[in-house]
Amino acid sequence: MSEFQITEALTEETVNDLLTIRDWLRWTTSQFASEGVFFGHGTDNAWDEAVSLVLPILNLPLDTPTELMNSRLTRSEKIRLLSYIETRIVERTPVAYLTNQAWFAGMPFYVDERVLVPRSPFAELINKKFSPWISKEQTTTRILDMCTGSACIAIALAQAFPEAQVDAVDISYDALEVATINIEDYMLQDQVFAIQSDVYSGIEGQKYDLIVANPPYVDAEDMADLPHEFHHEPELGLASGEDGLDVTRTILQQAAEHLTDSGLLFVEVGNSMVHMEALYPGAPFEWVEFEHGGLGVFVVSKQQLVDYFND
Repeated sequence: MSEFQITEALTEETVNDLLTIRDWLRWTTSQFASEGVFFGHGTDNAWDEAVSLVLPILNLPLDTPTELMNSRLTRSEKIRLLSYIETRIVERTPVAYLTNQAWFAGMPFYVDERVLVPRSPFAELINKKFSPWISKEQTTTRILDMCTGSACIAIALAQAFPEAQVDAVDISYDALEVATINIEDYMLQDQVFAIQSDVYSGIEGQKYDLIVANPPYVDAEDMADLPHEFHHEPELGLASGEDGLDVTRTILQQAAEHLTDSGLLFVEVGNSMVHMEALYPGAPFEWVEFEHGGLGVFVVSKQQLVDYFND
């Protein structure tokens, strides 16, 4: 852990010498880089991390016009910024938990430590409305978002498929409280429904044209090696047994019962995709290739599931 701390001397130096927003972005970038914070919750470099912290704390949008970057800050604004920068560096708290905001599929969402910080490559699939697997001519009326967390995926799905009902399920009541905040913020209470469910336990008898699952999938080895930032996230949303596939097993075993005849299942397993072939030899999973980064998502149809598990 870092030994960085806001001393009286550092406070006076920064308050006196750092005048503008641009100054603070530069200085914060330098501190993040030198203190070795980990970037993995929406950014991948020190500058973007600084922008994602400094501007929201100043109640400014991430696309603040360039001409405003030379605006001078008040002393109280500077001291407030220092406090957040110290927390980010010393406690390794992800920026999204400090600002209570994360972006997914181009939309902002409320987040706190009851849910994972959104970062799924599903955003790319949703933006493409799951083409080519789902054609424009197909009717998608019921969608299941499995392990919804903040409901960012469910809400993005609702925007992409405005005629569809989206059930957003999660085992965690805490996560569903956050999901409800976001559903209400987007005024989607009549389209997106937050449901407590241990995988399928809360939706018995329901069938869907599309199931999108982003379950916990970090294996035991990776859990032991996670950077400290990830330990602020709920372990329930990350860990899934020795091979990272405990929840995925249940999803696959029962998925056919909850899919319509032409239904599709998309599952994200991240790095645990390396364990899938050993667990499901010869399975008909099609691994999605992403244009904008990401891996470990497969798609399989109801019929393929029936054929594979009934062989």
